[in-house]
Amino acid sequence: MKIEQIYEVIAKEGFTALTLQTIDNYIKEIQDGTEDFPRFNLSEHAGLCTAGAPLIGASVIASYATASITASCHAEGCEGSPANWQIDECQEKLIEQWAKAANLWEDDSEQILITEFGPMIAQGAEAKVYYADGNTSVVKERTSIYSTWQKALDAIVLHNCLFPETPMTVIGFTRDSDGLMRIVLTQPYVNCERLATKEEIDEMVVAKGFRDNWNGQGVNYISDRLALEDMHPANVFIDEITKKPICIDCIVKFVDNKR
Repeated sequence: MKIEQIYEVIAKEGFTALTLQTIDNYIKEIQDGTEDFPRFNLSEHAGLCTAGAPLIGASVIASYATASITASCHAEGCEGSPANWQIDECQEKLIEQWAKAANLWEDDSEQILITEFGPMIAQGAEAKVYYADGNTSVVKERTSIYSTWQKALDAIVLHNCLFPETPMTVIGFTRDSDGLMRIVLTQPYVNCERLATKEEIDEMVVAKGFRDNWNGQGVNYISDRLALEDMHPANVFIDEITKKPICIDCIVKFVDNKR
């Protein structure tokens, strides 16, 4: 099944049982390796599968939203592509509709996460983190700091590709008390011995094909395909067991802004 066929079903049916089953079938084909998601190469495809069925489904919806609003814009005689904010709004709206239809939406996730996974232990600009002593994983409510929701979803896939030792697996979607849509995901808990030094981070990312993108003074790196940002020591720990640097979070995106 090609993704364009799913677009046709969504456009015709909305998020009916037929549409949900069609999307689920496509997700299974991706997870089985019999179909590829057009945005990703082979190594990134592994990160996509690790991210879980809910993320694959949301990526399908975000991709459809982009195609739909672009076609609508062209039909109305607009020149060029829609603005990022228009694409972002359309993606968010349709992801929420799909997540609710697919039973992947929770209206009061914060209290549920506290009850099931433990108290909130950290909160930053992008994520709220929940954890109880003894658990092997943390749970995060992650909002988008990217120009579109597609890029926020891509960031999880690309993180999993680059840092498979700390994979993010999406389990659902929600809105917080401020009305921000958030991705709910799990990630392995890391026993931190200490924060990594910049030299240790440099060595780690160079081994992955990146080079410093700020004259050796910053925390941003780039390769021919991807950009890594926010790689400061608070996001990169020395693992207590392996004694190696391990990235728990960063900003990662395609260099090609057309994606």
